[in-house]
Amino acid sequence: MEGGKNVIIVGAGLVGSLWAVYLSRAGYKVTIYERRSDIRKAEISAGKSINLALSVRGWTALDAVGVGDEIRKIAIPMSGRVMHDLEGNLTYQPYGKEGQAIFSVSRGKVNATMMDIAEKHGNATIHYNHDCRKVDLKNGIVWLTNNLTGEEIEAKADLIFGADGAFSAVRYNSMQKLDRFQYSQNFIADGYREILLPANADGSYQMDKNALHIWPRGRFMLIALANEDGSFTCTLFMPHEGGENAFDKLTSKKAVDNFFKTTFHDFYEMMPNIADAWEDHPLSALAIVRCYPWAHGKTALMGDAAHATVPFYGQGMNAGFEDCTVLNELMLKHNHDWEAVFAEYSKERKPDGDALQDLSLDNYYVMRDFVADPAFLLRKKIEAKFSELYPDKWLPLYSQVTFSNIRYSVAYNQGKIQSKIMDQIMEDPAIEQKWDSQEVIDKILSLC
Repeated sequence: MEGGKNVIIVGAGLVGSLWAVYLSRAGYKVTIYERRSDIRKAEISAGKSINLALSVRGWTALDAVGVGDEIRKIAIPMSGRVMHDLEGNLTYQPYGKEGQAIFSVSRGKVNATMMDIAEKHGNATIHYNHDCRKVDLKNGIVWLTNNLTGEEIEAKADLIFGADGAFSAVRYNSMQKLDRFQYSQNFIADGYREILLPANADGSYQMDKNALHIWPRGRFMLIALANEDGSFTCTLFMPHEGGENAFDKLTSKKAVDNFFKTTFHDFYEMMPNIADAWEDHPLSALAIVRCYPWAHGKTALMGDAAHATVPFYGQGMNAGFEDCTVLNELMLKHNHDWEAVFAEYSKERKPDGDALQDLSLDNYYVMRDFVADPAFLLRKKIEAKFSELYPDKWLPLYSQVTFSNIRYSVAYNQGKIQSKIMDQIMEDPAIEQKWDSQEVIDKILSLC
């Protein structure tokens, strides 16, 4: 399979568009087939998207092919999270060290920009409104239907990449038909609904734009990320049903109004018409998709098609972009011998996909239940202090995932070790009084 020059990418989303740039730079001719119409010609709204948080892994992949600066133009830095309690009191918690930030980006805007980049920097041809019906994985043939004309198309390439999302047609229609292909799809009990918090009348922000805002409420939470136009994309995560706070209870304007007035009072004051805007965005489900292998014959899966996760570590897009980094490194290592590349890709990357999914679920409980807990905040303060004194001995888990390129699987395992050490430290009944003492530092040192 050496030296394949024609490539088909199914999916013109974030990962497919970036991978087109990588392949084009490496001398491949790239054709992308996308099921949807060209979002650049439609009005781009927040849609059903959850704003995305770009961090180090994503920037690493973008900068490697010189397109990071295009995205920086539409990215808003967030240096920490701001928690809103029931009374509207605010607590600020920095994400990392001074100067470290994650970046809020609108999925629609990033996707439109990435498509421009794929065409301009990647010389890719993008065909919209094309549904993938089936793939001959071994021979590199894709069968598609033009949604507008009904025409059926057969396209052949040396390599095929399925970058077509969590409900990937490449995976569903072809990979999942393979003998011994492993696949699981698990929906979590919670769904989400987006709300667009408008800017002030003068176009200014109603809250600090350089923070991720969280209203943690135990079994559910609301979050908000800033957009360029002064608005915030807010997302309510909550169980679909069961308990007094669930989406199935919010079936009337009165119920929605009352829920926000009593549960998110400071938010309600900024958006008293929340009940009228409630139906603007659909209620959506959240799933974790696991599968193996990620490649077969001339075809490979990337991004959410291979390892869709829930959004609570803000790493879905970053992980998809990191797939580009990993595949590019393997392509260079094996000198474009794609049989060798694909064989190593599945083995190399699968543990990281699994680890990110575990991390994302764990972080949901952190954001929902613990960020407002004084013991949790004290624990973070102790970790931060120790890390500052001994950076070679301790990099907090969040920093490993967000501000480094350490493999997700390595970070996850190191995080478990750190968690056990901190459990022992927090067992000290006098920890609140002596948390910043030398005694505590020495104890951590002895446990490391």
